[in-house]
Amino acid sequence: MALSAQQIPRWLNSIKLNSLITAAQLRSHYGRPGQTLLHRLSAQPQVSSDSGFLQWGLKTFRTSSKWNSSSQCTKSSGQEIDSAQSTMLPSVSEQPQKTPNFDSELSLEDLDDVPPLSPLQPISEQEAVRIIADPPLPPDSFTLRDYVDHSETLQKLVLLGVDLSKIEKHPGAANLLLRLDFEKDINQVLLFLKDLGIEDSQLGAFLTKNYAIFSEDLENLKTRVAYLQSKSFSKSDITQMVRKAPFLLSFSVERLDNRLGFFQKELELNVKKTRDLVVRLPRLLTGSLEPVKENMKVYRLELGFKHNEIQHMITQIPKMLTANKRKLTETFDFVHNVMSIPHHIIVRFPQVFNARLFKVKERHLFLAYLGRAQYDPAKANYISLDKLVSVPDEIFCEEIAKASVQDFEKFLKTL
Repeated sequence: MALSAQQIPRWLNSIKLNSLITAAQLRSHYGRPGQTLLHRLSAQPQVSSDSGFLQWGLKTFRTSSKWNSSSQCTKSSGQEIDSAQSTMLPSVSEQPQKTPNFDSELSLEDLDDVPPLSPLQPISEQEAVRIIADPPLPPDSFTLRDYVDHSETLQKLVLLGVDLSKIEKHPGAANLLLRLDFEKDINQVLLFLKDLGIEDSQLGAFLTKNYAIFSEDLENLKTRVAYLQSKSFSKSDITQMVRKAPFLLSFSVERLDNRLGFFQKELELNVKKTRDLVVRLPRLLTGSLEPVKENMKVYRLELGFKHNEIQHMITQIPKMLTANKRKLTETFDFVHNVMSIPHHIIVRFPQVFNARLFKVKERHLFLAYLGRAQYDPAKANYISLDKLVSVPDEIFCEEIAKASVQDFEKFLKTL
């Protein structure tokens, strides 16, 4: 049955003819004069209006019976019959029907343009039973654990030793990590850190503290390393600084330069001593300067140390710059006023400010109980502050107190 005049333009518009069959192919198959494309096709592509993908298998257009010229036309209309036969489909008896093989005619380039199957394409019940749907991502969550099974990036970070339970406590951290692509955004940073000297076993702890390094531009990170190298920091120095202060490379060159200038000017240190100071305590470059300024006032105004004495102590024990103010004053008060140790001896052994005050008290009181609390280097049986606070209990009892550990423990029970 031939298509009606209203169906022809609709059918032609539904076929992406240019992407499937070239004009040359049409002429090679359907180029016989007197025959139209519509009457010649025995199998045609149909384009779904819902999904846009091709389906093959339209009904073959052909006559249902042999053309009977005696029953269909009058004797007086022989010319009209000849004209009609030239435009109508050939009869079954005249010529066997040829179905063009579109699978062989279409090139691979043409098939590349065919879009994937539509989700609206009907499927059989057997196929539907075999479909296993992944559980949907939660729209929101208080923990990254809900997303690990769905995110390759989070899975690989966990394998590196990153503690997601600590990262998720920071606002915005989860959104940052879930937007990252491991190969594109993370892998290059990992290679940079390894080139810098951070070992595989240290990457987990480093990234747990500074996961935001993934949002930094790689060129900026390289520029900051180059700046430190220009200030005569060796590669091992930079590796040590970055390991101890993971946020170091997150600061701009301008800020790093200002911090180095501050300590050199405020403490009146030369370049080498300033460099050694920040290598030993690199968080001086990343932390707040307020505790540093406050402690400098405490040493000078409240504890009575001179400027050169402060310089000596902080170059020996850099943590004195960031120590708790209350702990500093309580330690100094006990050592200076109770143990009667003058400033110049304290300057020689600043480790006392880094020790636990209760341990200093226990050992001093035990020595005083034994009559051995003598801290003047000009007298006999001198006991240095260094040994008092640094050696373990066994050595303290045996070499300094000249007593047993059991005696020391019994004495502590009386306090």
